Amino acid sequence: MAQIDNDTRLALYRTMVKIRKFEEKVSENFLAGQIPGFIHLSIGQEAVSAGACHALKKDDYILTTHRGHGQCIAKGADIKSMMAEIFGRVTGFCKGKGGSMHLATMDVGILGANGIVGGGIPIAVGAAFSAKYRKSGQVAVSFFGDGATGEGTFHGALNMASIWSLPIIFVCENNGWAEFSPKPIHMDIENVSQRAKAYGNVASEIVDGNDPEAVLAGMERAAARARKGEGPTLLECMTTRFRGHYEGDPQKYRPKEELDALASKDAIPRYRKKLIENKILTEDSAAKIDAEIAALIDETLEYAKNSPLPGIEEALKDVYV
Repeated sequence: MAQIDNDTRLALYRTMVKIRKFEEKVSENFLAGQIPGFIHLSIGQEAVSAGACHALKKDDYILTTHRGHGQCIAKGADIKSMMAEIFGRVTGFCKGKGGSMHLATMDVGILGANGIVGGGIPIAVGAAFSAKYRKSGQVAVSFFGDGATGEGTFHGALNMASIWSLPIIFVCENNGWAEFSPKPIHMDIENVSQRAKAYGNVASEIVDGNDPEAVLAGMERAAARARKGEGPTLLECMTTRFRGHYEGDPQKYRPKEELDALASKDAIPRYRKKLIENKILTEDSAAKIDAEIAALIDETLEYAKNSPLPGIEEALKDVYV
């Protein structure tokens, strides 16, 4: 793994703050009735997106989930088009037809978010097969939660990726909750990463998903392995979901002491403190970054709100038959 330099650390911090402020603005507008459909937020999980996507090249592929805003931002998606899509506007990636759960933009390798639990995993296997067949040197990354590892798509995908030694990284964002169910309800093993052992040629690793540098290091190891033709990796990132399964979920199923402890697990202030202690950031420069990103998000919001809704004639366009 390459040594992490200070520019990289600052980039990781900026990405995490951008994801947080973007999603806070989405939450605010969704609760005000400005956004159609459902919204699932990754607040608390920003370090996974920032660290994982920083290890990738622009043309590497990612498949993400219904909770995928963070990965799209970290991979380099244009946030104005992304916000417009969430608002259902014609200037969005998918002309307002996909919304929050179906974000996709090919120019930076985002093959799509997916509203089906585990639905993106086999698509990522197909992308990895394509990369290997074409000898392109690309890798494919599938992001999913711990709940998806009980789906047949997960097991079939790991098996096929192992057999064909595909350049793919399976990234499990283990936030401890599969929708409304804690781990003991849906999984009778200690860690998701143990599942890799059943498929032979699948490496596995557990990292602190609230530390962007730990995630970056794990992803660099997995990506190097994939590009050398050594096969897939299952990377389990232990992280924390601050919000409910969906925005507006009262989370009555979570113990009060767990909810009370969330602030102490927040990756962003923890990383900011580390950077300040190491003289990479100051309180003033951190505040300046926050202000710059807040202004960018406000500009992004105005773009989305001022963009037109799709006309009725759009309904039958871009339909594959």
